[in-house]
Amino acid sequence: MPLLDPKDWLSLHGGEAKAVEPATGEALGTFTLADPSDVEQAAIGAARAQRDWAGRPYSERAAVLRRAGDLIQRYEPEIAEWIIRESGSIRGKADFEVRTATEECYEAAALAHRPIGQVLPSSAPRLSYTSRVPAGVVGVISPFNAPLVLGIRSLAPALALGNAVVLKPDPRTAICGGHVLTAVFAEAGLPEGLLHVLPGGAETGRTLIEDPRVRLISFTGSTAAGRSVGALAASHLKRAHLELGGNSAFLVLEDADLDAAMSTAAWASFFHQGQVCMTAGRHLVHASLYDEYVARLAAKADALAVGDPFREQVHLGPVIDRGQLDKIDELVRSSAAAGVRIAAGGTHRDLFYRPTVLADAGADSGSGPGSVGASAAYALEVFGPVAPVRAFHTLDEAVELANDSAYGLALGIVTRDPARALDLADRIPTGLVHINDQTVNDEPVAAFGGLADSGTGSRFGGEANLDAFTETRWTTVRATPAAYPF
Repeated sequence: MPLLDPKDWLSLHGGEAKAVEPATGEALGTFTLADPSDVEQAAIGAARAQRDWAGRPYSERAAVLRRAGDLIQRYEPEIAEWIIRESGSIRGKADFEVRTATEECYEAAALAHRPIGQVLPSSAPRLSYTSRVPAGVVGVISPFNAPLVLGIRSLAPALALGNAVVLKPDPRTAICGGHVLTAVFAEAGLPEGLLHVLPGGAETGRTLIEDPRVRLISFTGSTAAGRSVGALAASHLKRAHLELGGNSAFLVLEDADLDAAMSTAAWASFFHQGQVCMTAGRHLVHASLYDEYVARLAAKADALAVGDPFREQVHLGPVIDRGQLDKIDELVRSSAAAGVRIAAGGTHRDLFYRPTVLADAGADSGSGPGSVGASAAYALEVFGPVAPVRAFHTLDEAVELANDSAYGLALGIVTRDPARALDLADRIPTGLVHINDQTVNDEPVAAFGGLADSGTGSRFGGEANLDAFTETRWTTVRATPAAYPF
């Protein structure tokens, strides 16, 4: 029996939409979008179901999460095929998502067993302690680029800790980022009403944030959208965890082994067509290695196969849609017009954009964090398979260039001296640092998040999930009523 039943995709009231395969334009199925009435009913049902769920034994919640992880493994071929076809992922990336989603469920199951508070000293004759209590109904807004992982990394810990969830996946990946999770958790035995999947656009998201029954928002997406989400959530006095964009620096020091570094460098910018928040958007290379680095990275890019990941053995698939392709191409074209040299790529066929290397990038990017100037593809988040490369001469200059960005998500440093890299990383504020590795890394056991325009800090993974999806309550208990002066 398959996991998914297309009849389950047609229960909402916002009109029909197609699940489209970006590689071919083929419609893979039909689903309905959510409208504001769907959000309201979901929030009402979630709030009602959450009270009972929070009162159940932690072992029962953990068992549901473990079964969900087992089911994701069991249905791996079906789930991976949807990720490949609906999001344009290559097979390896789809397999990674399935594997990570499984681990997210197992880690969440373990989270349910964690200590939930601590006993405090008190100057009064009483028992004083704190306890973690569920936030209540959690609204999750997830993007298209890693749809399964970026939904379940909020959904799984939220459920394990006694919350209900209303998930709004990007409608471009409504099946692999939404309905897959509904089906998995239903079969895992999650009680009815605790998980609602509402594919939709900005209006659906806005209604979700505004609903008074939704007490916490977990958002992953662009910085521009995240600003709006954060402002709207704040106006309703609710927490918003924001994991946003990036333009991460990848530093190659003068002692780097270029033979070893090329695979790392290419993966940093070209993995999943560059549609990853952690992608290396600025390759900062010591001047003594610069020319060779550009030539080697360009040769690597030219050798990569781009095509339909479901029907061909390729390294890169299509970008998600025409709007994204036009944005990528415009940034590359405007940078070239301003004097940046296209060393590889810069062309496309349909939604298949060639991996692109831009030499002499950023030389006139202006001054101050996030300045654009001549090289837009260097200064901005491209969200495409584009690797801008710029030379530096001293470590102080490398630090200055790495810090010349409004973003603060990830940092990669390649060197034969890891101790020096750690010292260097201390001078470049980011949420994630990877020495002798590239910037695109994620593990369920590790805290994840960025600084500045990249988000509101580590909000996912490990102990961070406890803070993210619970509230802390202070409780005191006396043997007899307290006496006061009046």
